[in-house]
Amino acid sequence: MKKILLYLLLCTVSLSYAQQTPAFKTGEWLKFRIHYGFLNASYATLHLKSDELNGKPVYHVVGKGKTTGFASIFFKVDDTYESYFGKTDSKPYKFIRKIDEGGYTKDIEIAFDYSTKNAILTDHKNKKELDIPIHNDIQDLLSAAYYLRSKYNFDHFDDGQTLNMDMLFDDDGVFQFKLKYLGKEILKTKFGKVECLKFRPYVQSGRVFKEQESLTLWVTNDLNKIPVRIKADLAVGSLKADLDAYNGLRNQFKIIMD
Repeated sequence: MKKILLYLLLCTVSLSYAQQTPAFKTGEWLKFRIHYGFLNASYATLHLKSDELNGKPVYHVVGKGKTTGFASIFFKVDDTYESYFGKTDSKPYKFIRKIDEGGYTKDIEIAFDYSTKNAILTDHKNKKELDIPIHNDIQDLLSAAYYLRSKYNFDHFDDGQTLNMDMLFDDDGVFQFKLKYLGKEILKTKFGKVECLKFRPYVQSGRVFKEQESLTLWVTNDLNKIPVRIKADLAVGSLKADLDAYNGLRNQFKIIMD
């Protein structure tokens, strides 16, 4: 179920012409409340910090997801994702994925080396390493969201237009992410009415998702481009996640006043 968080992070996307105003800043914190069927299944958070990696100033984003209450009896989840990406070039330099989803566990770390165009994936659980060829435009799961938030907007984007991006975040190798823009929609949220950009990411059907087009995402149509809602048809049941709290936004969170 926490694999949904992977795609939730990507709903912060926008496209077309470069966005001039920064979309985020150090200290940004987002919290999402996730419902599985009628259960309040879990919470997920994203926290953006400043850090240094091998002498390079980077952003360090930490994503956490955990089941709570009654839902944890049926399906225990405890996931952590981390990314270190450049403050000036937005390239990922280190990615960490430590997950426990009902006994399904992974503990991997990826180091990106652009001088050799190679990434070294260390699988701590199975005690093995993989060398994976990369290019300069690769992104990891978390860095992709912040890169797209800060670089693009939707002023000249057509309904149905798609984005393709190469990402590396697992031992399956480079994954081509595809996202379709579906237009604008006003949502009622706990904060009030919010104008949103609506997306349809194409996901892998199988263990988690029912079909390739099982996921729908909404992000704020403002300078922040933060996730507001996600809905998913899963292989078993359905899921809904809503923005529950936020702090440290770079720009004003726009609410429609009646």
